[in-house]
Amino acid sequence: MLQIDLWKRLLIWLTCVVGLVLALPNGFYTRVETHNDAMQAIELQGETPELLAQASGWPTWMPSSLVNLGLDLRGGAHLLAEVQVEDVYAARMEATWPEIRDALRPERATVGTIRLQPSAPNEIRVRIGEPSGMPRALEVVRDLAQPVPTLTGALATDLVVRGEEDVLIVTLSDEERAASDDRTVRQALEIIRRRIDEVGTREPTIQRQGADRILIQVPGIGSASELKEIIGTTAQLTFNPVVGRGTDPDATPGVGNKVVPSLDESGVYYTLEAAPVVTGEELVDAQPSFDQNGRPAVNFRFNPTGARKFGDYTAANIGNPFAIVLDNEVISAPVIQSHIPGGSGIITGNFTIEESTNLAVLLRAGALPAGLEFLEERTIGPELGQDSIDAGRIATIVAFAAVLIFMTLSYGMFGIFANIALILNIALIFGLLSLIGATLTLPGIAGIVLTVGMAVDANVLVFERIREELKSARGPARAIELGYEKALSAILDANITTFITAVILYAMGSGPVRGFAITLGLGILTSVFTAIFVTRLMIVMWFERRRPKTIEV
Repeated sequence: MLQIDLWKRLLIWLTCVVGLVLALPNGFYTRVETHNDAMQAIELQGETPELLAQASGWPTWMPSSLVNLGLDLRGGAHLLAEVQVEDVYAARMEATWPEIRDALRPERATVGTIRLQPSAPNEIRVRIGEPSGMPRALEVVRDLAQPVPTLTGALATDLVVRGEEDVLIVTLSDEERAASDDRTVRQALEIIRRRIDEVGTREPTIQRQGADRILIQVPGIGSASELKEIIGTTAQLTFNPVVGRGTDPDATPGVGNKVVPSLDESGVYYTLEAAPVVTGEELVDAQPSFDQNGRPAVNFRFNPTGARKFGDYTAANIGNPFAIVLDNEVISAPVIQSHIPGGSGIITGNFTIEESTNLAVLLRAGALPAGLEFLEERTIGPELGQDSIDAGRIATIVAFAAVLIFMTLSYGMFGIFANIALILNIALIFGLLSLIGATLTLPGIAGIVLTVGMAVDANVLVFERIREELKSARGPARAIELGYEKALSAILDANITTFITAVILYAMGSGPVRGFAITLGLGILTSVFTAIFVTRLMIVMWFERRRPKTIEV
């Protein structure tokens, strides 16, 4: 017979109440959003009367999690960037040359002189004085190679070394290129995320697409060009020994050197050793500050490895200039006055306060390992986002009203129970979206509209089954009980297959597709819960109160 234990009833209603409470802040979106921003600012800056006034707009004891609005609803910037993974090959070869040189120097008696030859960006060519020593040179350089993990488990190394007469040629292996490409994109993805988080934007979408592309969507930002300024600079910081200084950009730098323009001095070019002493990857902190003359500057600090390199170099090169190079431009070339221990220093230049602050943010977040080429960029204005919200609201209201009317006309009192469950279903969806911090997009609204239509499907199956049982001269209680029992398998089958589809869409899709999949998947879970438990509980409570001899569905 119809019976639901008291603890089950309490648990069902408690779940509905929790869902309603979690969804409630979305009904006061602007007020709660202002409260959340003020609380975050108080944590960072401390309490001020203005921030406290903004924070008081919503009770602190109430939930304050909101459904984040996506790019197409709030407006913002959209970029699709391609990571120039080939840039890393040249940098890797530059960094490998000092290791090769230092490894071959003790073998001069066998291999003779060692001279770096002009080489392609992705290889190193070294001429040795004694061709007969080539086998030994190959053996020494191959010992520098490191193993590279592969999916097949096959043994592979990162360097391919071969000899042609008296020239030693070193290139990256195919396995290392593939691993390097993956590392480069992953690193670029993380650094882009850190840079965007530094400026306090809300709920950005930063995803990898394909092998070497990154999708960046930031709601609430002014324009795509503003977003490019935040993430587009590679901020490759290096400290290089200075070979010479001149005004000819086409001067021959010599093997192992490069010509770099000065950022502040127009028409001045520096010849630098290509292999840096220290790189920005060894920075652990960078903060905007002022130099001794009160001009904006940036203080920096290295990790222990970088500090040791920096200290050893300055101790051995007192009186010599060294260049601070940012994105292949010399921003400063001071003369080393004394040993600089501790691994800290200051970058000076003709900065404004804003430029020094942005440089500190870029350096603190880390250098992009490679350049970015922006294949697609769009700016979506907040007006268009509001239009999307209005259109989505109208579509949801129309679908909602149509379903409510249809269920009431088709199933009478039972249809009213289904409608109440449908309202709770929508509240539970928004409660779950708020709880997990999901982002609602325009396709996500489409998923909610679809859920509204699908939510009553389970109730329709149950009610039709109850009708069939009533035709078999069953009593009302038995007909209701059998209706739920026999419809359960069909409800689960239909919703499980749709849920699997939503999971696949989320796993394989990106951006708008994921937004649709999230609301569809959550909608299926809440629909099944409200149809199987909430509607049934309301019918049981009604039946226990009225004890009707006959019922009409």
